[in-house]
Order: sequence, then C-alpha cells, then structure tokens
Amino acid sequence: MCRYAMVVYKVHYVCVPCRQSHKYPWDGREHLCPRCRTPMTYAGHDFAAPRRADDRRWAAVAAVLAAGLRYEGFDICGCGQDPKYRPRTGQEVRARRRAGARAGLTDAQALALRDVSDGRPY
Repeated sequence: MCRYAMVVYKVHYVCVPCRQSHKYPWDGREHLCPRCRTPMTYAGHDFAAPRRADDRRWAAVAAVLAAGLRYEGFDICGCGQDPKYRPRTGQEVRARRRAGARAGLTDAQALALRDVSDGRPY
C-alpha cells in the first residue's frame, strides 16, 4: 500500500534566510514566506527544521537545498522505505564536499554520501 497515495499530505517549504519552515499542500503553486515574502523552497515530505538559532544546522540545510536535494525518506509514492542521508552540520557538508572532489562527484552526489570514507553515493 502506498504511503502517500491514499491521503494528500502537506509538504515542507523552507525560507533559509528567515529560518522558517511551513507545511503547505503540494499543489505546484509558489508559496511565499510569511515574513519576507520571497518564494519558499520545497524541502520534501520528511524535513525536520532545526532550531532558529542553530547556525551550523541551517548552513547544512542551505547547502543541501542549494544542491537540489530534498529531504525525502521514502519514495514519492511511499512504497520504498529507503531513507536518504543528508548532512546535519556544516562540518559534515565540508567533509562530504572534500570527499566528493577527490572522487570526482557532483555536489549533490557528494552531499548524499552516507559514509565519507567509501566515496560512493548512497
């Protein structure tokens, strides 16, 4: 049974400069930040916003979203339970970018590495 097929779930949209996260229906519309009125970024079904004062974690969120990755722990339909790894701190982002540069990976592939030592995308 598909996890997301039976019910229309709201998804997370993020405004990184304001450090705000809101859930809106996934309707293809542009959702504006209630604080600064700029378009919010689609972050996925399984995004968990860090605390507003946590600079390290928001830097990691900004890097992940800028690379085009989303926080999806399940396939879009919800059938496949294959949790995706995303770095949580700026230190983890830097380590994955260094490992990706050594292995010749793109930024998105490098940030998706679960283990920096193996150099292979998860």
